[in-house]
Amino acid sequence: MGKWNDGTGALAVPAASTTVPLEVAASYRARRRGLLGRDGVEGALLIVRTNSVHTFGMRFPVDVAYLDRSFRVLAVVTMRPGRLGMVRPRGRHVLEAEAGAMAGWGLRRGVRVGVDLGGGGDGDLGGGGDLGGDMDRDMDQA
Repeated sequence: MGKWNDGTGALAVPAASTTVPLEVAASYRARRRGLLGRDGVEGALLIVRTNSVHTFGMRFPVDVAYLDRSFRVLAVVTMRPGRLGMVRPRGRHVLEAEAGAMAGWGLRRGVRVGVDLGGGGDGDLGGGGDLGGDMDRDMDQA
């Protein structure tokens, strides 16, 4: 996998034909901060290279989706502030959004999401900035 950078993009949920604004937390500082100190989030936050999160110091409940290396959802849970999430050994990335948002997007276990970083190539799985398209190609070859 390519190098990830902090930034913005779009999350594609093909099962619901939904595109959601996405913020990417890749640096140590951005991953550590996450959604702490915020009153909400527009869309979702992708925290890369992690398989567990916590909600200590958060001001609102969040939906958390654990993703594997191919961006398939392993689990979706809602966490209230002040909780420690389970470690997901197969997890590679975590999506966070306001509680209830992921159900509205059709995000559930087994769904594969796409990440479009605007063609910058950061976090790329092999060409272009659209991770969803690359993942579809990889699945066709499997």
